[in-house]
Amino acid sequence: MSTEEQREGIRLNKFIANAGVCSRREADKLIEAGLIKIDGKVVKEMGYKVQYGERVEYKGELLSTEKKVYILLNKPKDFLTTVSDDRGRKTVMDLVKNAAKERLYPVGRLDRNTTGVLLMTNDGELAQRLAHPSYNIKKVYHAVLDKKLSHEDFLKLQQPIELEDGTITLDDIDYVEGEGKTHIGVEIHSGKNRIVRRIFEHFNYEVVRLDRVMFAGFTKKDIPRGKYRFLTEKELIPFRKKDKKGKPKSGNNKKRKKK
Repeated sequence: MSTEEQREGIRLNKFIANAGVCSRREADKLIEAGLIKIDGKVVKEMGYKVQYGERVEYKGELLSTEKKVYILLNKPKDFLTTVSDDRGRKTVMDLVKNAAKERLYPVGRLDRNTTGVLLMTNDGELAQRLAHPSYNIKKVYHAVLDKKLSHEDFLKLQQPIELEDGTITLDDIDYVEGEGKTHIGVEIHSGKNRIVRRIFEHFNYEVVRLDRVMFAGFTKKDIPRGKYRFLTEKELIPFRKKDKKGKPKSGNNKKRKKK
């Protein structure tokens, strides 16, 4: 807690969000459901202010408003984007285990064979905001296909695409400059599982390599594969600002005009 919060208290839903459990809105639901205890007693009061020294529990676990940590990882191939794996396979947690004492979580997902930008943090509220589809967070991928992308299919990919789980529209697509026509740049907002691979599979192309080069405006510039760096508070400022609907005014959710 800040000095002011120690003196005046911090709203319970904010305390829960700061502890990395979930967003404030979801915290309100936990409070209403009687799932939060303070000093051993259930508290359902929405405006309750947690005082310094009070013990807040959720599912028997003591919550802590620890320092928030934000790490940008350049994920290598063959690492799972999970906190743990019951089969003992490598996860992204192995790459950041010495980065901070706080328990970090990956924001969004990259499948095992996809490389590139991955944000990891213990800030539950920011993680929810960046992962939720309503915020239209921009993602840019460099896909390498098993064969040249034809002009006909290139044009089709600029139109809405009907997949088994709904319609997907790419925000932008282009051939990667200086590479052959098997190298394709894709801009998309959807966070659906394996979405870039499935889009190309729909047109009978196999993605042999997939690299996320940008996520929410963050790039892997100067971060070697398998390494990470800490984000600065200045880099996080756009995600602190909110519009009247509570959404971040980052400029990262603007769609680019198709070429």
